[in-house]
Parts: sequence; structure tokens; C-alpha cells
Amino acid sequence: MLTKDNVKIGLKTRFGPDWPGVRCGARTKAGGACQRPAVKLTGRCTRHGGKSTGPRTQAGKDKIAALHTTHGRFTKEKRQAAKKRAEVGRAVRSEIKQIEKSLVEQGILDRNWRKDWKL
Repeated sequence: MLTKDNVKIGLKTRFGPDWPGVRCGARTKAGGACQRPAVKLTGRCTRHGGKSTGPRTQAGKDKIAALHTTHGRFTKEKRQAAKKRAEVGRAVRSEIKQIEKSLVEQGILDRNWRKDWKL
């Protein structure tokens, strides 16, 4: 009998353990799988991004990129600057090694001078 107060109607097929539909594939904060029904295209429920289509305009894409940049350590500019610093550091260490080698060959420095040298 279909009445407004009869909440038992459809309980066996309404998202129960034997529900044949696709469930959301997201993880909950407790670590288990989300049990809500998934939106067809994304495989996620509406709480976990099922209805989101992402930003469409360039302004929206820039806004999302800015929101996801938490510290800026891995931006393109920072990576290029780090590569440049590493390159300069390698060049300096190479030059120091050449100077040390020439000083050892000239007899100015002892071959094991680093072992005797302390800060």
C-alpha cells in the first residue's frame, strides 16, 4: 500500500548492500568507501565532485591554479631558478676542485690537507 508514512517501500533496493547500481569510488575520512550512488559520467557522488565539470574559462582555470598553489615551491619559475642555482653550485665546486688539484701539484697544499683542517 502506497502511503506517505510507509517508509518501508523500496528499502531492499534503495542503496542497501545488494543495490545493483554504481557506488561512489571516493574514500571517506574514516577510510572506508563512500556508499552514495555515483553520477554516471564521473563515478563519484555529488558530494565528491560528481556534478563538477571543472573550470571552463581561462579566469576560472587561473583561479583554480592559484587555489591549488599552496607554497609555490614547485612552480615553473621556482624550478628553473633551482636548476640555475644547482648549475652555478656545480660550476663553483668544479672550479674549487681544480684549484685544489693545482695547489697539491705545486706542493703548496698537502694531499691530505682536509683531514687535518678543522672548523
